[in-house]
Amino acid sequence: MTSTDPIRVRPRVDGDPVPDVLGMRLAHRAMLRDANRLTDLAERLAAAPATEQERADAVARYVRDWADSVHHHHSVEDDVLWPVLAASAGPHVDLTELSDDHAALDPALDRLRTAADAFRARPGEDTATALAVELAELRDTLTEHIGDEEASVFPVIERHVSVADWAAVEARIRKRARLSFEAPRVLAVTTPEERAIIEQEGGLALKLLLAVLVPPFRRRERAVFGG
Repeated sequence: MTSTDPIRVRPRVDGDPVPDVLGMRLAHRAMLRDANRLTDLAERLAAAPATEQERADAVARYVRDWADSVHHHHSVEDDVLWPVLAASAGPHVDLTELSDDHAALDPALDRLRTAADAFRARPGEDTATALAVELAELRDTLTEHIGDEEASVFPVIERHVSVADWAAVEARIRKRARLSFEAPRVLAVTTPEERAIIEQEGGLALKLLLAVLVPPFRRRERAVFGG
């Protein structure tokens, strides 16, 4: 079976283990953290006397990578998770509104990328303000969407999706992810208890991966957000 073949679903039955949705919860948390701090940053840059070109480049690249991350997240939900939910839960789940939200995200992400490119080409109050407006709109949209998604989808996963099918979903999501961008951001939003769970499940390989990915990403964050 290739990564594009449908997952062969075996719905969960009473008494089976319950899937752990921590990974998805952390992905949402990291997404919203960046939505908030990027909006705050753009608003500060709009109020500043000037932005140096080097920082404008760093900010624009980060915004673009974040936009790509958001697109990746909702596209794998459409392509991978939604079919598993539909096959597992049948009439117990209605994904119409969430899918409509996803369809509306791509044009908003395109507008954000355009605003980031304009800020990079001509850093200033007007382009930073335009960037802040697009970021604030996406922040509000994502906050509402993720709240609705977690309230409606997580209980369905836990009730109807088998542990094996959920593991297959997560494996495909990881395969399509850009780990150099995703992993450090997820790590930053974990509690000590959650990090212990992740490291126990990932073992030595995960610890080595994070040791390689986190330091350069933290330097990148300082170039974007300061500090």
